[in-house]
Amino acid sequence: MKGENTVQMDGLPVPQRYGAILAIAFGITVSVLDGTIANVALPTIASDFNVSPAVSVWVVNAYQLAIIVSLLSFSSLGDIIGYRKIYLFGLTLFSITSFACALSHSLLMLVIARIFQGFGAAAITSVNTALVRLIYPQCYLGRGMGINALVVAVSAAAGPTVAAGILSIGEWPWLFAINVPIGIIAIFLSSRFLPYNKKSTARKFDLSSGIMNGITFGLLIFIIEGFAHGLNISFMITCFIVMSVTAYFYVRRQLSRPYPIFPVDLLKIPIFRLSVGTSVCSFLAQMLAMVSLPFFLQHIIGHDDVTTGLLLTPWPIATMIAAPLAGRLMERIHAGILGGAGLFVFAAGLFLLAFLPQDVTNGGIVWRMMMCGFGFGLFQSPNNSVIISSAPPARSGGASGMLGTARLLGQTSGAALVALMFNLFAGQGTHFSLLLAGIFAVIAAIVSCLRISLPLPETLRKKPDMSSNNRN
Repeated sequence: MKGENTVQMDGLPVPQRYGAILAIAFGITVSVLDGTIANVALPTIASDFNVSPAVSVWVVNAYQLAIIVSLLSFSSLGDIIGYRKIYLFGLTLFSITSFACALSHSLLMLVIARIFQGFGAAAITSVNTALVRLIYPQCYLGRGMGINALVVAVSAAAGPTVAAGILSIGEWPWLFAINVPIGIIAIFLSSRFLPYNKKSTARKFDLSSGIMNGITFGLLIFIIEGFAHGLNISFMITCFIVMSVTAYFYVRRQLSRPYPIFPVDLLKIPIFRLSVGTSVCSFLAQMLAMVSLPFFLQHIIGHDDVTTGLLLTPWPIATMIAAPLAGRLMERIHAGILGGAGLFVFAAGLFLLAFLPQDVTNGGIVWRMMMCGFGFGLFQSPNNSVIISSAPPARSGGASGMLGTARLLGQTSGAALVALMFNLFAGQGTHFSLLLAGIFAVIAAIVSCLRISLPLPETLRKKPDMSSNNRN
């Protein structure tokens, strides 16, 4: 095992690499899955605690808000004290608070536990791709990102299916209790296999920026959710003013910092900026589809919960096939071309789903879902590789945090837009949600193609040595 002060030059040797990537996969699975897995149990939770459905939604919102307000701060801390330490801290906090969620005897206790669980998930998510950059040799980074994108995409899409399976054999506390043994395994693997990185001893954490970051992003998500659910307009305007003023001084402060929490330095890199934009749009489109489709399948076609879950499953299965494949293809094909092609396939699948006839067969739904999942997976691996590789090694944490922030912004905005579409187009909410998802996917595809004229980061231009002992 490498010592704490050892700089990892170009990836881990193969036995240790497998253990390290498995540790990353376990951590990301539970942290991403818990963003959606509780949705299915909200009616039961509301009934058990005798609260309204609107109040019970805080079980989900508290988790998402905790992640978004702290993710970039944790990524900055990773650059300062080490990605491995932040990741292990996140796993430990997430496991402890998952146990607290399972034992909660009131909604208030559950919401508080979910807040701290969100902080743990933020720590995990903030540095996971930075660790992948250390785990894999640079010439094989696309393969590592392919696995990472696979885990994130499948976990995000499979939440309702997994929740339905757990609830079919147990009560809602098991949705959280199941995280504990997985977390313990991830902590063991992480302690044994994760690499150390060179820490920036000259840097100190900027607490003022961290607070302004939390206020800015917390209010942004709150405003998006509030607008979609029709909260008082005067209150929303007040929140918007507070957010805008805070964001103005926050960005000004970041521009004067050599290592900003909000990576304005990295956003000055054209290919990084375009890749972040495509990531936001792609996850926005994914969430528009995954949240709205169950309503069509159950209310229009008449399927039950189990059948709906099964019909949604081909999406993550196709992503499982495409993401690792894309990780290997990007060693030969420009990420802009590969990502653009995947997004156009994704968009085509979304438009086909938008115009599903009411008498469609299950087979007709399945191949359209697989088309969406395959295109989505084909895009994510090369896009994530570009985001991470565009940043200097000392700013890997900032790049990793921005990647996670882009995903969360896209997912949260997508879920909120579904609510808005259902409010605006009663009876046709799914149709218009899918149309909007297809439009965002086309926009993302066009932006991705704009990257073709830009040079790739140097590490992605290197061709792998097929005789290397580090071959995956």
